[in-house]
Amino acid sequence: MSEGTVRGAVERREFLKATAVVAATGSMNPSSLLGSDRASPVRLVAQQQQEQQLIPLGNGESPALSFQAYPGGTGSLMDKLWAEHGSALFERTPPITLDPWEGPIPTDEEDIAFLPVHRLSVLLRDRSISSVELTQIYLDRLIRYDPVLLCAVSILEGRAMEEAQQADGEIRSGNWRGPLHGIPYGVKDLFSVEGTRTTWGSEDFEDQVINEDSEVVERLRTAGAVLIAKLATGEFARGDQWYRGRTRNPWNIEEGSSGSSAGPGSATAAGCVAFAIGTETRGSIVSPSRRNGLSALRPTYGRVSRYGGMVLSWSMDKTGPMCRSVEDCAHVFHAIHGASERDPASLTTPFAFEKIPDLGDFRIGFTEDAPETFLEALTGLGANVTEMPELPAWGSEQLGVESASAFDFHIAPGGVEPDPLPDDLDPAELSRRSRFRNGRDTRGMDYVNEQRRRLILMREMAEAIEGFDMFVSGSGETRLTNDTGHPAVVVPYGFGIRNPEADSPTTMPLTTVLVGDLFADDKLLSVAHLFQQGTDWHLRRPDLSTLG
Repeated sequence: MSEGTVRGAVERREFLKATAVVAATGSMNPSSLLGSDRASPVRLVAQQQQEQQLIPLGNGESPALSFQAYPGGTGSLMDKLWAEHGSALFERTPPITLDPWEGPIPTDEEDIAFLPVHRLSVLLRDRSISSVELTQIYLDRLIRYDPVLLCAVSILEGRAMEEAQQADGEIRSGNWRGPLHGIPYGVKDLFSVEGTRTTWGSEDFEDQVINEDSEVVERLRTAGAVLIAKLATGEFARGDQWYRGRTRNPWNIEEGSSGSSAGPGSATAAGCVAFAIGTETRGSIVSPSRRNGLSALRPTYGRVSRYGGMVLSWSMDKTGPMCRSVEDCAHVFHAIHGASERDPASLTTPFAFEKIPDLGDFRIGFTEDAPETFLEALTGLGANVTEMPELPAWGSEQLGVESASAFDFHIAPGGVEPDPLPDDLDPAELSRRSRFRNGRDTRGMDYVNEQRRRLILMREMAEAIEGFDMFVSGSGETRLTNDTGHPAVVVPYGFGIRNPEADSPTTMPLTTVLVGDLFADDKLLSVAHLFQQGTDWHLRRPDLSTLG
């Protein structure tokens, strides 16, 4: 066979392979092959691909495949829940009842600012304080303490006072919407809010305005809550360092607030908002809540819509409340949970919070690092705690690929591959700038195989937790449980020296984590609330007298 014949056969095979791929995508016009240069078929196919008009993507568009935390899938989960609840499966339970106010009503603004939401709600409902008065207290505190704490991106004075005035008018007319009506709060600056900046903690997006309210903001507005601030996040939802500096912990301003829900953690602990909304991908609700001594809920994956929030990982991002009491978390979660057409991964499952649960009804486990004092307290309340079997080793990895995809518009605008990073960058800057690049090098097959391994991990976790409603963990098992989608509640249980081996150990709130079975968010909150009814650790507050 001649050299020309061999070359022609190779080109023909290349041509057939390339045209088959392009034709499968629907991007080739077959008529364009007629009269073409038969000597360059591969070059022709490449030209066809370049001419194809791709739909532009930003950060938020969801992929066609949606993660589901239940290992058996959404269909089997719905079958299971329908058999248990019937049509009540899709019915929202009535608002959680509020206990009446007993004793004198506080008049000191500091005392008022640190009241839990469920206590402030009674004062507002009974018109012992107005939403305008309460909102002004929190706005004043934000303005006073933010220069030190760096917890706020935008303080929304105009919007806040308008919403507070509306809340007061509705309450005066007898139209009380429920426990969050008139309550001032802040939202992490990953969520869009109409008319104001959404910076994602990055100087690159310092002036970005996404002119619509995210769904969690919409749901809280429907509940009557008053939005007073966009709160700081670490740059692109990592750490507590953002373009203004490091968000500080009000218990000890020498340390950061932890991340990436650093602003919600700091502002709530400092009494600058009544509660806040944070997000978690791999620890960003749990970690700052522990650092700042808060009560918080990281919900089961999919229970709260993330629409309007910055995407870091479609299969891991979660939205939840960060508060000063567990009961407050229950009130906020009640208002924001449920399926949304705008978040394909979201779903509705029952939520039945109990204020006085019988701990004998729950099987509660614990891991080796669970704090003994907390376990003893649960036992004293009637719980039967049992050591957990060994949990599966964390082992899946998909965050890098998903975050690289979510930020492809920023790293490679117009589809043009980014230039290599300079060789002389210091390690910290190299880590920061390479963050959304590493996932670009992962093969598609490797990403799919990692998701397959993740499902195996989820099944192993289901076996380990079978028969348990929840377990107490000193570490929180955040990497494992964020992969599997399990809910967690942060609970303050004491006060003592944290990091005693550090150069300057400080007396700080001590917290632990209750990890629940999938969709057992209500059980977690019920047990943690019963613990808080007999303790006051969650009511302690930092000394801010030297801050401003």
